[in-house]
Amino acid sequence: MENTPHPRAGRKEWSALIVLMLPLLLVSMDVSVLYFAIPYISQDLEPSATQQLWILDMYGFVLAGLLITMGAIGDRIGRRVLVLVGATVFGAASVAAAYAHSAELLIAVRALLGLGGAALMPSTLALIRNLFRDEKQRGKAVTVWTAVMTAGISLGPVVSGLLLEHFWWGSVFLINLPAMVLLLILVPFLVPEFKVPKQGRFDLLSAALSLTSLLPVIYGIKELAQHGYEPLPALGITSGLVLGYVFVRRQKQLTRPMIDLGLLGRRTFGGPVVTNLLAMFATVGMAVFLTQYLQSVLGMGPFEAALWSLVPGASVVVMAPVAAVLAQRVDRAYVMGGGFLFSACGFLWLTQVHTDSALWVTLAGASVYAGGLVAAMTLANELALGAAPPERAGSAAAVLESGQELGGALGMAILGSIGAAVYSRDMADALPAGVPDADAVRETLGGATTVAARLPSGTADTVLTAARDAFTHGMGFAAIGAAVVMTAAGLFSVVLLRGAGKTTNPAEPHPESGPAELVRTTHVR
Repeated sequence: MENTPHPRAGRKEWSALIVLMLPLLLVSMDVSVLYFAIPYISQDLEPSATQQLWILDMYGFVLAGLLITMGAIGDRIGRRVLVLVGATVFGAASVAAAYAHSAELLIAVRALLGLGGAALMPSTLALIRNLFRDEKQRGKAVTVWTAVMTAGISLGPVVSGLLLEHFWWGSVFLINLPAMVLLLILVPFLVPEFKVPKQGRFDLLSAALSLTSLLPVIYGIKELAQHGYEPLPALGITSGLVLGYVFVRRQKQLTRPMIDLGLLGRRTFGGPVVTNLLAMFATVGMAVFLTQYLQSVLGMGPFEAALWSLVPGASVVVMAPVAAVLAQRVDRAYVMGGGFLFSACGFLWLTQVHTDSALWVTLAGASVYAGGLVAAMTLANELALGAAPPERAGSAAAVLESGQELGGALGMAILGSIGAAVYSRDMADALPAGVPDADAVRETLGGATTVAARLPSGTADTVLTAARDAFTHGMGFAAIGAAVVMTAAGLFSVVLLRGAGKTTNPAEPHPESGPAELVRTTHVR
């Protein structure tokens, strides 16, 4: 075991970290930036309920499906180069999304945004592993990374709400453009290049398998949760699992696989991947409900609702450093488990929210679950990044982030489908006879709001009251699902990760990795 202390990062490395947080902030913002824009998009593009879900989901699905591929590419061509390529694609796709004239085109461009985001994200975390070799400094840098990622998810609705108060819905995409231009200017000056030499031929088949194994599974889960058993979604899940099995088998046969299965099998890395997946499942899955509750149930304007949605972030600011301090005195597994159980209590609190509940009741529950989740995720990210050898940092970061993005997409699909199923069932019983466009009213709260705007005042009030009650009821059931998953994550953390922080050796090369050969280049102007 290597005992030689690693060199400490200086001003240049911390400046590079600040620059790298810019793409991370924007990519994570794009997960949630459409939450308040969906009603406006629905009025303009008139998407069906399925198209509306795909407008929200497609970005996360493609992002998750391509992260592993992009992590492997970054290790080969250089992590700084990949950041620059990703910024270019992300900026161009943002312009195309802003001026999309149909739901189909917007879905396609959201997929292109996912491609750009997948090129950006792995390098931000991988470069942290390369820039900060000292364990304590790396822990602080990872805390910043986690805080920025979660802040982006929270800031997305705020930025969206502010823009929607004054501009059309496409402006929520154009906000990415100046930031990406700034990134293209600063990165070559401040961020050094890291890449691994002698990586061998890039395996296109593995890249295709990593994407095509994911999308059919997500599609099948979403459709089965919403409509019950149907042959096509079941076939999608089956085919995706088969392709996933083929992908894993191929990785075992390759000299330089996209996923280091040996590293993934370590509890210090595989365990955090699972816990982060579960954490993002609950975070993203419930965020959709809370933003719609504030805007469509309580009747807030987009910007007002977005500002109130920032309140739970105060608990994040407190809980993340508290968790870091506790982890220095107590086994981090217990701190992580406590964070997940704390978040489960917050989700259970939300089951008591009704259409006439005071605003503080909703915000208190959201604050509790957000604080617990971020506390657990910060420790999980630090543990996983420390377990990854520097020469595998790109691929390791991609796997970790793939779990997060997959968890978010699954949470949006599964928890969203639970809420939609409860909503549809309640509306089938409560909707008055003779209401026009009854199918749209039964599908979504947004559809009910749109239809009610064309009805006489008495009938409109009846429809809106029933729709808001049904939506809140569905949100309560989704919160129960999130609480169950968080309880499972807490138990998993304690059982699997107990003592793991004491056994991590960041300098230890992986048996399949060979020598830790890492080329660092500096850009001289």
